[in-house]
Amino acid sequence: MPPDEQFTPAQIAIYRQMTPERRLSLAEQLYWSAREIKAAWLRAQHTDWSEEKIAREVTRAFANART
Repeated sequence: MPPDEQFTPAQIAIYRQMTPERRLSLAEQLYWSAREIKAAWLRAQHTDWSEEKIAREVTRAFANART
């Protein structure tokens, strides 16, 4: 979430009602979705790259990511 956005009270209530397992599951889904989006972007930018190269670049990008 961008720094200028805030959670609404309703969103906070929903997250608090979730089990830790559910929150972890949502975080994992978000992570894999982000990797898929990154791979799609790389495919569009580098049409000559193999799937293996794209996978390596996605892994490199996520391994070097900072919060």
